[in-house]
Amino acid sequence: MTNIVAAILTKNEARHIGDCIKSLNWADAVMLEDSFSDDGTVEIARQLGAHVNQNKFVNFAVARNNALQNAAELGATWILFVDADERVTPELAREVKQTIAHSAHNGWWIPRYNIMWGHTMRGGGWYPDCQLRLMRVEAARYDPERQVHEIVILQGEAGYLKEHLLHYNYDSLAQFKLKQNRYLDFEAKILQEKGIRAKPWTYLTMPAREFYRRYVALEGYKDGWVGLQVCSLMSWYMFLTYVRLRRLYQAE
Repeated sequence: MTNIVAAILTKNEARHIGDCIKSLNWADAVMLEDSFSDDGTVEIARQLGAHVNQNKFVNFAVARNNALQNAAELGATWILFVDADERVTPELAREVKQTIAHSAHNGWWIPRYNIMWGHTMRGGGWYPDCQLRLMRVEAARYDPERQVHEIVILQGEAGYLKEHLLHYNYDSLAQFKLKQNRYLDFEAKILQEKGIRAKPWTYLTMPAREFYRRYVALEGYKDGWVGLQVCSLMSWYMFLTYVRLRRLYQAE
């Protein structure tokens, strides 16, 4: 009987996938939802005993819903979603196993330490950064309207675990910029679907608001120089998102 399956969404994650799977060796099964990686990710995963499902990437919500369906086909009662650049600590593994053995909830939020170029973030919205990742398979699905920063539609209430995921977000500033650039089109499309249009002043006010929110209201200053860098960059990417939004409307 498969009580819990750990699911990982992948696309060319050879650098991370081995350590990620090894941190999940306590689960009844580990499963990849892979978007046709060509860097050895799939081979490494299979060598470590993981199940591999491959589908063309549409968006994150579709990929996670595919994982839920495949977990059900494996007979799993619970699913734990873990990103390839995350690690489950032994302490979190023990808490998960104890929790699902006597769970009164259909889902559980897990706090997360975000590690950016060697620094564990304490402010700016990156801590405690709780993620709804542990859920009863039959009671969860992802909102198809949210293509990025997915939202779980859960039957019933969710509780909160105490132990943390470790999230190795970015090794360098260059990696941060590369990943944020990939999100720009998704974010702009979400704004367009909501009917939001940029006013002339939006290109100044929204980035300024984002910087204040992260650096001051969410205490990004606690992270020193790294906090200033990251909050400034998030402000810049807010500006670029509205530039992309304008281009989407112009293309129509």
